[in-house]
Amino acid sequence: MLVDDINNENNFVSFSEFYNDAIKEAISIKEDYPRWKASSGFSFFNYPFLLDSQAKGDILKIENMVTMRHELQDSFFRAMFIGVNSPYLHLEVRRDHVVRDSIAQLATKTTHDLKKQLRVTFVGEEGIDDGGIQKEFFQMIVKQIFNPTHGMFQSDPESRLCWFTKEYVTDAGVLEEYMLIGRLLGLAVYNSNTLEIPFPLALFKKLLHAPSTLVDLIELDPVLGRGLRTLLDYSSVDFEQVYEGRTFQIEYETPYARAKTALYDLKPNAAEIPLTKDNRAEFVGLYVDFVFNRAVAAAFDRFSDGLYSVVDRESLVFFRPEEFQQLVVGSNELDFKALEFNAKYEGWEDDSVIIKHFWEIVNDMTVEEQKRLLFFTTGSDRAPVGGLGHLSFIIARNGPDSDRLPTSHTCYNVLLLNEYSSKEKLEERLKKAISFAHSTDDLSRLFHERADRRLEMLQDDFDLISEQIEVPGLDVVYSSGVLTFKTGVSGTYVINKQPPNKQIWLSSPIR
Repeated sequence: MLVDDINNENNFVSFSEFYNDAIKEAISIKEDYPRWKASSGFSFFNYPFLLDSQAKGDILKIENMVTMRHELQDSFFRAMFIGVNSPYLHLEVRRDHVVRDSIAQLATKTTHDLKKQLRVTFVGEEGIDDGGIQKEFFQMIVKQIFNPTHGMFQSDPESRLCWFTKEYVTDAGVLEEYMLIGRLLGLAVYNSNTLEIPFPLALFKKLLHAPSTLVDLIELDPVLGRGLRTLLDYSSVDFEQVYEGRTFQIEYETPYARAKTALYDLKPNAAEIPLTKDNRAEFVGLYVDFVFNRAVAAAFDRFSDGLYSVVDRESLVFFRPEEFQQLVVGSNELDFKALEFNAKYEGWEDDSVIIKHFWEIVNDMTVEEQKRLLFFTTGSDRAPVGGLGHLSFIIARNGPDSDRLPTSHTCYNVLLLNEYSSKEKLEERLKKAISFAHSTDDLSRLFHERADRRLEMLQDDFDLISEQIEVPGLDVVYSSGVLTFKTGVSGTYVINKQPPNKQIWLSSPIR
């Protein structure tokens, strides 16, 4: 472990160079887990740098399954002596209010409830949640939470990555929503669902108490990050002239407030401290700390509290931030040769003509088409931890030649193909079917375009009404499609532009 510790401090080689496939193949994670938990004897679990992210993900799954089984047994005993007690954490949500319904129900759940296995039902729909409904549920949650109009996270226009809104959140209701969003994401991890969340590596560093750096800022906000890198690297003698007027007081954007920018002092008397060659490293360090820590402290702390109310902190001691990110988000490296090698068939043989044609078509697809195929079949356009070679993928026969499009069961990662009469027909039918599957990137672009228009409309509404009433001590918050402003004199008013009536209304003051 000494060598690993030294490498972590100096980054001589990638941490993945320490992974040992021979050890991973030689040990049984299921058999080694109870021995490690009981601290009885030697265990490779005590040397996590030797295990790759897939092995660590398997350990976390076992840990979560043990907890679920314990809660299931506990539920039966409670039911015997106390009364009816559901063995599952059941969420019943409306499709058009999925975030609101989920947050409202999670707010009433106990810690014991959160540790149960999740079951999701959409109101008015029949179906057993064997995993597919959960996938769709979390996809909908992520799309809505990270939609800029929701107001909880800001998206960088270049990186498309999201971060907590850089505004000092003190409203108890907003902080509670951050906590409940953390719970939702924790439930996804706890129930082994990958999430296509547009967070940078810095989030996973913070969750594991690792420091963020300028490299992380360049990933999140390339324009700002590269600007600070240029500042550090500037070697000409005219530094003071080029950066004349710059001090340790910075200006940052506040898109959801009436005033679009605000000032922040990186240290006491910041406006009186000029930026120089000698103190520029301190300036950059404080700026990075502001973005990742001080500006978002209250929101992140509540988000973290929510996530760790479901996921056990000690279960993540194995993970590096990069590995934790891969566990949660999956991988965008798509090795379809590995998927082909491990694919299973029902009603077909490995050497069936239709199967040969299928893989020839897939291997000739563009990356975007391959992502659409993956999304169509599994509900996600990313690979799970460990890559596509660790994804259960089944191609099943769906009958003789037909003009029907291929279909899928995302619950079980099953693609159903008819025995099409030619390779050309298979390709045409398959590509038409997957064309209806939207990747996360497609939806992200649509959300950003619509969000910009939505915010402009709401700001116009606010300007119109603020001209008609007095609003001293103005404090504006935009969240979940609602623009709220608070005044020190008359309370809190809400401007809400929601279907179906499309009308603006002012609520009575909220005391």
